[in-house]
Amino acid sequence: MLFHIRSVRMDLCFELASQIMSRVGTAVTTIDEVHGFKYFDDRDLLGFVDGTENPTDQDAVNATTIGQEDPAFAGGSYVITQKYLHDVKRWNAISISEQENIIGRHKLSDIEQQDSAKAPYAHNVLTTIIEDGEQLEIVRDNMPFGEIGKGEFGTYFIGYARSPHRIEQMLENMFVGRPPGNYDRLLDFSRAATGSLFYVPSATFLDDVSPEDNGITASSAEAPVEVERRGADSLDTARRHPPVSDGSLGIGSLKKKANHE
Repeated sequence: MLFHIRSVRMDLCFELASQIMSRVGTAVTTIDEVHGFKYFDDRDLLGFVDGTENPTDQDAVNATTIGQEDPAFAGGSYVITQKYLHDVKRWNAISISEQENIIGRHKLSDIEQQDSAKAPYAHNVLTTIIEDGEQLEIVRDNMPFGEIGKGEFGTYFIGYARSPHRIEQMLENMFVGRPPGNYDRLLDFSRAATGSLFYVPSATFLDDVSPEDNGITASSAEAPVEVERRGADSLDTARRHPPVSDGSLGIGSLKKKANHE
């Protein structure tokens, strides 16, 4: 289970989390807890504005809400979460222009580079998905997080979409490359420590579910509850020797092929 709690006040986030955990009690085991924060002008710890191209209003609804293509789950959504740990010292050692080429956007102004000037490995090139002439959008709700004393900090990626295919294709382009080998150079500085895919039910979906309901099977509505970790070495190996795809990204519990579509 994933609880995504948002507020401009950290005390309200804490209180709601406390109330939730007191209700669920010993029925669950906490695997991970991440406290995000706003960093300057909605920037990540690498210094770039995050989520600039997010769709808004009705476009955001269309990008994230399951429709009649999957009527049994219409009104719900899917979310993929990943905890990325940044090597900020190494990132800051490269030039601003090199950073901008990796992201595909100017750092100070947050203006996107001209398409003709973008490197083929730029983050915003590889995460742009176009199928049948249509750009398949998602809504990112990433947050910076970190503890200086532990030396652990980065970006907690949260992506909502009407189909997991959209985000999984983005991640495949990033980690394997498009074409294979042309991977996202941001991964030379950011390591994905966790990865999980969840189905997000609508309120009406939950209202219709009962303990006697046999219509919900593990293959159609299972949500991972355990997060596994993979080291940077295994990700580097995957980039050098891309495996034959079986529909899995091999990141945390994402290495289980999703049967949610």
